[in-house]
Amino acid sequence: MNLAPDFELQDQHGTPVRLSDFRGRKVVLVFYPLAFSGVCQSELSALRAFDADAEVLTVSVDSIFTHRAWADQEGYAFPLLSDFWPHGQVARAYGVFDETKGLARRGTFIIDGEGVIRWSVVNPIGEARNVADYLKALADIS
Repeated sequence: MNLAPDFELQDQHGTPVRLSDFRGRKVVLVFYPLAFSGVCQSELSALRAFDADAEVLTVSVDSIFTHRAWADQEGYAFPLLSDFWPHGQVARAYGVFDETKGLARRGTFIIDGEGVIRWSVVNPIGEARNVADYLKALADIS
């Protein structure tokens, strides 16, 4: 059993979001490299239509101001969390921070209601993930 590292980050509105506040619910935690980039935009746009019994939290090293502009432009309603400072601290805790490039790799973690990581995938920065894989993994979690 691998407990998900707890964290608190600000969303695109400056509101603190703590992972442990979602206990009792499944969470899809999605790390992405940078806002306004093509692959990230296609992945997060797919999450816009994500229909599952889970909370979606996305994380990058971008500032809250960048996240707000991107969320407003693209209509993202889920939290875009800023791992800006200390730079990449949460991505490091999950083992997805690329020290050379200074940003997160494409890591996704599905966390059950007890805070346990039940499924994960980490893709290279340039390789998109498939949201259908998230739905399958969520369906396998009771």
